Amino acid sequence: MTHTWIIAARRSAVIPRGGAFAALDLHDLAVPVIHGALADACLDPVQVDELVLANALGAGGNPARLIALAANLPQHVAGLTIDRQCVGGLDAILLADTLIRAGHADVILAGGVESYSRRPLRLRTFADNRTPEPYDQPPFAPTPAQDPNMAEAANALARSRSISREAQDAFAIQSHASALTAQSRMVGEITPIAGIVTDPFTRRLSQKTCARATPIAGSITAANAAVAADAAAICVVVSDKFAARFTGPKARISAGATLGADPAQPGIAPIAAIRASLTTAGIKPGDLKVIEMMEAYAVQAMACIEEVGLNSARTNLGGGALSRGHPIGASGAINAVRLFHELQRSGGSGLAAIAAAGGLGTALVLGG
Repeated sequence: MTHTWIIAARRSAVIPRGGAFAALDLHDLAVPVIHGALADACLDPVQVDELVLANALGAGGNPARLIALAANLPQHVAGLTIDRQCVGGLDAILLADTLIRAGHADVILAGGVESYSRRPLRLRTFADNRTPEPYDQPPFAPTPAQDPNMAEAANALARSRSISREAQDAFAIQSHASALTAQSRMVGEITPIAGIVTDPFTRRLSQKTCARATPIAGSITAANAAVAADAAAICVVVSDKFAARFTGPKARISAGATLGADPAQPGIAPIAAIRASLTTAGIKPGDLKVIEMMEAYAVQAMACIEEVGLNSARTNLGGGALSRGHPIGASGAINAVRLFHELQRSGGSGLAAIAAAGGLGTALVLGG
């Protein structure tokens, strides 16, 4: 096996937590997207060998298996749920690529699903029988210095690179503007759920609105940080054998990497993964026609774009997470879905990249 291919890619709309998807379980989000992707790929569910899904906030129990059953996939599809937090959605696609190239499967559904609205309450217990304490986020590194608050880490990144709040706000304004312009062309990638076919958080963000935004940490505000959200995204990853007889749109998986970096600086963790992936693919940053860079924070995306030398005019052509929301385990897969569809218009090679707490970065190169 030399290559794998994405032959279909679908997502739901991205809805901020507490919104229109607040009552939906994970399978309610994922199943319609799976069916939409299979229809685009002209595949019957019985042809699916495996389902690999990222989920970061659920209660465990292998949601991928539950979703496989709810989607009426064959019972032999065991389902595999992974948790690498924000990078998990891209990692699921890279894992599908590895499994297929190893000869273990021909058709894998891969992506992510997250319901921030329905995440379970968590309690930390103690050996001395103290009353359990609620917590929202688990530790991502063993010491406090290596495990910063994400917004505070983003603010430290902004200070170290002299990126002002005004510059971050301008980046966020452009993200929303690009998303508004691209709404009509996103029809082919968004599977309707509850009748919603656009990302409702997208708006005409202005400098005046940004100036009034609630501060989170220093220059980081509610306007230049992505909001927590609910969504699902699925890519149909197939072998050369399947791709050869598929006549619809497709994109070759050229390279990908997940690498750890300094956990104290999580925002720039994708840089090493991007460079490694481009080297493997044999292309330079300037060769990329489309780039989907995660926008958990405006400053994080800005720093990665600048450090790698990516073309900002080719980055996030339909906006990014700042204009949609950040459904943690699904976010990387959403970037892959966006990349797949943008490449159908531009041709050539494209890159998707994302960071995660703990100093993780994942990159995926399609085409070329």
